[in-house]
Amino acid sequence: MKISRLIVIILLLITIIMFSVFLLYTNKKKEALSLKTYNMEYELYLNNEIDGVDLATLINKTINQNEKNNIEKDQKKHYIENDTDSIKIEIKILLTDKTYSMEEFYNNDTSEFVKYFQDERFICNNIEYHEKTGKVKKMFFNQI
Repeated sequence: MKISRLIVIILLLITIIMFSVFLLYTNKKKEALSLKTYNMEYELYLNNEIDGVDLATLINKTINQNEKNNIEKDQKKHYIENDTDSIKIEIKILLTDKTYSMEEFYNNDTSEFVKYFQDERFICNNIEYHEKTGKVKKMFFNQI
């Protein structure tokens, strides 16, 4: 009688362990797919030309993502990078040969950016990722 109880207990433990491993594997797979989907939304811009309207849309999307993630801002209303889920865009403008942060355009009304740059072409030439999470951290655009 004692041996049969022991066998039942061992089988139950094995079942619980196998179920736990399965759940862990499923969660890791789901997290990886979620990360891939998130990054793909930004990676589709890499090495592709877009116009100023599309860049303004991306800036608004990125601002919304930072707000959703409760990313803190400094006194200039620029998002402070963290090590998990902040995201920034930098844009180099030909006329001034200067690189601007997305916040500079957003805080001065994105519609003004669209007004002056709607027909201009931009290309994303680099993307950086958070080491801790693997999420997109920063995108670099150049006016062409």
